[in-house]
This record gives sequence, C-alpha cells and structure tokens, in this order.
Amino acid sequence: MQAGASDGAANSAGVSAPPAATPAPSGNLTSDFRQFLLRGSVVDLAVGIVIGAAFGQIVSSVVAGLITPIIAAIGGKPNFAALSFTINGSHFHYGLVINAIISFLIVATAVFFVVVRPVNALMSRFRTEPGVVEPTRPCPECLSDIPQRARRCAFCTAVVEPV
Repeated sequence: MQAGASDGAANSAGVSAPPAATPAPSGNLTSDFRQFLLRGSVVDLAVGIVIGAAFGQIVSSVVAGLITPIIAAIGGKPNFAALSFTINGSHFHYGLVINAIISFLIVATAVFFVVVRPVNALMSRFRTEPGVVEPTRPCPECLSDIPQRARRCAFCTAVVEPV
C-alpha cells in the first residue's frame, strides 16, 4: 500500500461522517449555575444536611455525656467507649459501636416523631383523592382489584365483562 493511501474502507458507502457537534447551552454559565443553586430543592437539601449534621453532633454528645453514664450506672460500667477486647494484638472497641447504635436509635426516634408522624398527619388531612366507595372485584388476568362495572383492567388492560 502506498503512503497516504487508504484501503478504501473509509470511503465506502457504509461509513458515515462524524456527528455534528452539539451546540453549547445558551446563556451565561454563572447565571445558569446561580439558577440551579437557588432552585428550592437544592437549597432545602443543603439546609437539611447542615441541620442533620448539627443534630447528629448534639445527639452524640447527649449519648456520650448523659445516656451512656446513666446506663453505665445501672449496668456497672463507667464508660461504654472504653469497652473493648483484644485478639492477637488487635483491639476491638465494641463500646464505640454500642454508643453509635444508641445515637442512631435516638436520631431515628426523633425523626419519626418530629418529621414522619406530622407529615403523615398533614398528608392524610389534605388528601385530595376521593375514597373508593364503588365495590371491586379481582381482574381475571392480573388479579388486581378493579371496579365491578369496569370493561377493561386499568393495570393489565385486559378486556373484562362488567358484572
């Protein structure tokens, strides 16, 4: 083959030209980024992360300073963080795990009672969909509950005879 010559594959009809470059987004990069940052969900997420981190530190301090000594006074150990055992020179600090589990349970309980329960109560109070008062029957194809007067299943789209 000669220098600079092609084997003909690149010139065949089956090879297409490279795709055209996609145009850059219109608008200023800083204004687009500012708009993204000021979107409600991003700001809410950032606030939630900061508050969650601060709350986690408070809970860890309460566990280490108050709850662990109370449990230790009942159980007889003065400090859970100092609980450990050694195997072949490796130290396993299971007391730190106990403190972390207590902290997690406190955070989970607080989130449940401060966030989940009130949000569920609000959602049930402001529910917009009407309750189903029409009697239902199972679809013969997918066994989903469908209204008795239905002619087609909303889940599997099977044609059914109304009752």
